[in-house]
Amino acid sequence: MPLQVRLAILALILGAAVGGGFAWWWQARELERQAAGYGQQLAEKDLKHSREREGAAVAALGQLEEQQKARRALEDRLQVQGQTHWKEMNDAQQAQARLRDRLATADLRLSVLLDVGTVAAQGGDGGMRAPAGAGGVVDGALRAQLDPAHAQRIVAITDEGDRGLIALKACQAYAKEFSTRE
Repeated sequence: MPLQVRLAILALILGAAVGGGFAWWWQARELERQAAGYGQQLAEKDLKHSREREGAAVAALGQLEEQQKARRALEDRLQVQGQTHWKEMNDAQQAQARLRDRLATADLRLSVLLDVGTVAAQGGDGGMRAPAGAGGVVDGALRAQLDPAHAQRIVAITDEGDRGLIALKACQAYAKEFSTRE
């Protein structure tokens, strides 16, 4: 084979090797550039996603704080209502106890107003007339005193009724508080 053909083949092989190396270098550089572009896009997406999550977390914390404040305010109002209920119940029980004590010591006597027409039809004045004065409800009305045991039972019944009404009032206030909250 002549020298010129060998040089041409050698030049061709050398050109192919240099061209292949250059193509390989260029392709690697292009891939690096694309990878850098993808990396930048991923970093931007990550940053955007992080900001969205942070915003959602801040909003959730704000809402939680508002709910906690509302809950604390409701608990405070309910505590005040509970204290008011307890005070009313205690006052009513003390008043009933004083009334029972006064009835037991005969310091106070319960009496009922009698219908004058009914008493006259039955033929007599079986009760006693209340004296005219500042203590009477109706001047000169016919009244009958109750037996102390019956008076005690009446006071016990009214005591239970008073406690029931106070408890009902407290329940209504509690229900009203919760219904206005929503």
